[in-house]
Amino acid sequence: MSFGKMNTFIDLVKKEVSVDAEGFKSEKEVTQASVRAYREGRHGSERWANMAAFWEATDLFRFRVIPGVSVTTDLALLCDGDRFEITSVEDVKGRGMYLEVMAKVVKPGG
Repeated sequence: MSFGKMNTFIDLVKKEVSVDAEGFKSEKEVTQASVRAYREGRHGSERWANMAAFWEATDLFRFRVIPGVSVTTDLALLCDGDRFEITSVEDVKGRGMYLEVMAKVVKPGG
């Protein structure tokens, strides 16, 4: 993956719940990492047809492994004002250099 193709900026965020002195819970999102990524939307290509197991995914993101950050399905992805729920994370070719994340866009209100 050339650096020129990774032209989309994404934020990986995690929800944290904190409890105040009176016992009330509040949620906030903490940014784990901000990186450049390659983004591919879902379309009728042969590649997407072969990924039938990921029928609910709307986008594919590919980016370099981030040292010290474990990317899992517990994280969310923010990109271009949209929020994405991560459905799967895969190490590209098993080399530990790039991650491929399948995600679905979360629409507000359902």
